[in-house]
Amino acid sequence: MSKKLSMSAVAAVALAAAAASALSPAPASAVSAPLSSARIAAHFDLAGGQTPENLALASGGRAYVTFAKGRQVAEVSPRGTVRILATLPEPADGGVHTPAMGFPLTTGIARAHDGTLYFLYATGTGDLTGVWRMRPGGRPERIAPLPADGLPNGLALDARTHTLYAADSVLGTIWTVPTTGGTPTAWSTGSELAPAGFLGANGLKIHNGAVWATNPDQGTIVRIPVLRDGRAGTIQTRAGGMPGIDDFAFTGHGDRLLAALDGPNEVALVQPDGSHSTVLTSVDGLQNPTSIALRGDTVYVLNAAWNTAEDPNLILAHLAR
Repeated sequence: MSKKLSMSAVAAVALAAAAASALSPAPASAVSAPLSSARIAAHFDLAGGQTPENLALASGGRAYVTFAKGRQVAEVSPRGTVRILATLPEPADGGVHTPAMGFPLTTGIARAHDGTLYFLYATGTGDLTGVWRMRPGGRPERIAPLPADGLPNGLALDARTHTLYAADSVLGTIWTVPTTGGTPTAWSTGSELAPAGFLGANGLKIHNGAVWATNPDQGTIVRIPVLRDGRAGTIQTRAGGMPGIDDFAFTGHGDRLLAALDGPNEVALVQPDGSHSTVLTSVDGLQNPTSIALRGDTVYVLNAAWNTAEDPNLILAHLAR
């Protein structure tokens, strides 16, 4: 989410026209190596609250997406068709007390091997904020509460230990919750996860024995080792100089990754030494990128158009290994 969101998103959405839902195979022209052949694969309905925040991939080219302002979870087919799977209940006060945002929103999403979806919902109320689960063909249910004065954002699933990790962007905390649900545990806190005016810990991934997280206010990526007993190790800052960074995805078994820079409207390639370069820009169709995922050599980039207010979309690109 962009740092400008709290000040301009509501007005921007109100003024925006609905985006078309048809596919657009037109190629982009500014994509940089190791990415190529970037194209817009799906358009979303901005006026309808389809501001895509996070995604989880499944077999057959399907993507599961959270629409933040729509309070929805959706399935996007390989052809770009959008099917709404669930709309979460609106809080009694309309979500006006949701920290940092002022409206209720669905955020991080993860998918288990059996097709169960886990996702986060922030409302500023104690009865709805937390970790939600939806089994295939079932209805969404909250399985763990999270603090109403926080903003649960990034979500990652460790299938080996059946543990969910949730990044709280306001409280600067990474929580753990069993996939069966229950009381959350504050797994890691620290100044590296704290906000500096708007949003702290945001994007979240589990990789090579550690939890990795971004901090958009500080422009950093941090690595937190998972110790043998499951506790959090010392927070290590691995990259910086990227204000507005949101979600990210590793390009392979190493520590090279692609990062969505929401505010700057760019996708960056971040090397293991922390250096980074721009590989996608607005010329490629970016509209405030919020989430990145990889399936094979295909890169998926979600764009919420929080600030551009033009065309929330899904971009696909080829990654050269």
